[in-house]
Amino acid sequence: MPNPSPGRKIRVALLFGGRSSEHAVSCVTAAGVMNAIDQDKYEVVPVGIAKDGQWVLSDGDWQQWALNAGEMPEVRSGSETVRLGGGSGRTGLVVTRPNEVPRELGDVDVVFPLLHGAFGEDGTVQGLLELADVRYVGAGVLASAVGMDKHYMKVAFEAAGLKVGPYVTVTDKEWRRDPQSVRDAVGLLGYPVFVKPCRAGSSVGITRVESAEGLDTAIAEARRHDLRIVIEASITGREIECGVLEGRGSDAPRTSLPGEIVVQGGAHKFYDFEAKYVEDNAASLSCPADLPPEVIAEVREQAARAFDAVSAEGLSRVDFFYTPDGELVINEINTMPGFTPISMYPQMWAATGLSYHDLIDELIQLALDRPTGLR
Repeated sequence: MPNPSPGRKIRVALLFGGRSSEHAVSCVTAAGVMNAIDQDKYEVVPVGIAKDGQWVLSDGDWQQWALNAGEMPEVRSGSETVRLGGGSGRTGLVVTRPNEVPRELGDVDVVFPLLHGAFGEDGTVQGLLELADVRYVGAGVLASAVGMDKHYMKVAFEAAGLKVGPYVTVTDKEWRRDPQSVRDAVGLLGYPVFVKPCRAGSSVGITRVESAEGLDTAIAEARRHDLRIVIEASITGREIECGVLEGRGSDAPRTSLPGEIVVQGGAHKFYDFEAKYVEDNAASLSCPADLPPEVIAEVREQAARAFDAVSAEGLSRVDFFYTPDGELVINEINTMPGFTPISMYPQMWAATGLSYHDLIDELIQLALDRPTGLR
């Protein structure tokens, strides 16, 4: 795919919404980017993906996608459908309506997939963009798939020498065939445990289970979002996060100062969906985290190692527990972290000296510098 010609704006297609349970979070992320992106440098083409999978053209009013008074924004299906690869070439966007001549929107230089969860953050959209030979922001197919899967990311972390906590992965067939064996395996972890959908984010479908009596209900909730689930032993420790940004050219990954999530308590026993997105004062970020200098250095080194372990590109947020005995236990990597101006990833980079505006620009430039295909 050729580079954008000099003297014109770079055309950026923002993809948001999507088919996953994190649809609304994706819309809120898109609102932040639409509001902050350099309109003098970039021509933005907002494309929403409805919950039924239809791609629709947005009018670009970022405020309609913001989180207003707790109301969750949603992309609605319409009579017009946006398609990629139509018109003059594979990188073109075209709008179609039944019984009408397609309307070409022209080529795009780069796609910014602001999608969270399944069918967006898991390698599916990335594969589509690779087939269309379109540059895009963020991780490729493999890294997106591994980073979305709470089981296989742990496998990759362990192979890279990173410490993970005790866990059990439960497939659909295992649960249907022999639920008692699953209950017994979880009992060996010791309570409390966290029951999670294997391939979901934003704390959707996650339940903290205090005793065996609550396990089946928590498993049923997780299985509403993913028939594969992971059940993790509770780890006592501070929640530490670190932002990772791909290096230019052959440079090593860059890391932000670590931040610490502080949940204010009350109704929140952990950093759940409401604490992240709905209640303004439920949680806060302390950045840089109050840690000894050598621990800060270790967090950053391990975050970069986790980024490389899954072959990530563009951006990632890596989450750790820092235990009372001074040990770092990696929790997960998020290859498309929350990306509103108040999300943890941009806040950590702002504390490190890279503003939200400049972070958006850097991610787009990284995507433009990177070829499509095998690399």
